[in-house]
Amino acid sequence: MVPLLLVLLLALVLFGAGFALKALWWIAVIVLVLWLLGFVLRTADGGGRKGRWYRW
Repeated sequence: MVPLLLVLLLALVLFGAGFALKALWWIAVIVLVLWLLGFVLRTADGGGRKGRWYRW
């Protein structure tokens, strides 16, 4: 009975880790797309130069 519970617990932990990693990959892809769009869509400042779209 104990080995069965350990296997089920291990499967649950691995499933949770897999779901979390997949969610983090999707978040990373969305952030990368927004970051790239920021470079493409940035506006020019008063001197005609391209301004920074981020604050730092």
